[in-house]
Amino acid sequence: MPRGLRWWLVVLSVLAGFLGGMWAALSSQVPLNLEQEVVMATPTPRPQPTLSALAQDLIAKYQPSNPPRGDVRLLVVSDLNDSYGMTDYPPEVKQGIAMIPFWQPDLILISGDMVAGQNLSLSITQLQAMWQGFDTHIMSSLRSYGIPFAFTIGNHDASSARNPKGGFIFEQERTIAKQYWQNLSHDLGVQYVDRQDFPFYYTFLDHEIFYLVWDGSSSYIPPEKQAWVEKALSSEVAQQAKMRILIGHLPLYAVAQGRDRPGEVMENAERWRELLERYRVHTYISGHHHAYYPGQRGQLELLHMGILGAGPRLMLTGSRIGNGKNLTVVDITFGDPPQTVYHTYEIPTLRAIELPELPRFLLGHNGMVRRRDVPTLSAEEMSLCLQSLSTSLCQG
Repeated sequence: MPRGLRWWLVVLSVLAGFLGGMWAALSSQVPLNLEQEVVMATPTPRPQPTLSALAQDLIAKYQPSNPPRGDVRLLVVSDLNDSYGMTDYPPEVKQGIAMIPFWQPDLILISGDMVAGQNLSLSITQLQAMWQGFDTHIMSSLRSYGIPFAFTIGNHDASSARNPKGGFIFEQERTIAKQYWQNLSHDLGVQYVDRQDFPFYYTFLDHEIFYLVWDGSSSYIPPEKQAWVEKALSSEVAQQAKMRILIGHLPLYAVAQGRDRPGEVMENAERWRELLERYRVHTYISGHHHAYYPGQRGQLELLHMGILGAGPRLMLTGSRIGNGKNLTVVDITFGDPPQTVYHTYEIPTLRAIELPELPRFLLGHNGMVRRRDVPTLSAEEMSLCLQSLSTSLCQG
């Protein structure tokens, strides 16, 4: 080794020893402030919600609970509409919308029926006035909250029911709805993956959750859209997400009286469930039946939303909780699998609905649905199911 290089190595060795000694001395005299590091690592506190006078009055009167948060919090409302052609909303709708900032969700979802259409006698002027009413009474508040928002189209928004020739019966309503949503200046605040057929079919990401929205405004999804659903769910972006959620208006299975028949649920529910389970969809959120029931069939969770608007319905057992008008806060904790906790509040009393208040299972014409905390039916319950349904529809 050349003499000059050996000299530099000696110098570097001495310098390293000196610096090491200095660090040891400093470490022994000035201990690491672990408490300070923890404080610095704490996430920035959420901003305090802005509450309207209406919300403040409701909170002062009813003292609602605000449950522990998960990794992500959703707030879901459904079926806001009143009678055909109405441009205003019932008091419970305005109360529910006003209360949203109290729970500070990360994402707001509406599972359909935002206006009061599905009537061929309504003129273009009336249809446009309904969407303007929605914008004035609902969207203006949602815009002011600055919270990401998504929705699915309901049968009273823009029904996809078809005539014998295959055309849309309510094509005019679909045109007006599409114009409203595509011309809306407000950014919904979500990261779209595919919005080519927005607002009827689209996908987006939010807080590492993949959402697929399909047009469940009628029971029929055409073959090309069935292929789109499978392609979207099997995609890399969907499968790499921490969770997958489907949103549509009609449920897969019946839960309410007056809706327990074909045409009021999605066609081929069992085939859809098998596909959704294959691609690890965690939850299907729906509306339309106007009865809150947090269910499960197989491995798929089924959040059947209650309503805020007109027309609450009895569950298939003939029971109804409170006035039937409510909204649901969903707290999601990521894991394998992710876990969800529901807190559903009656409007306007803000009383929390407890799971034991709901039937352990419901028997609809196209399948049995268990309450989400009921793992299996008892022998007696299974016998009761088999008196009404086939073995395959009682399983799951």
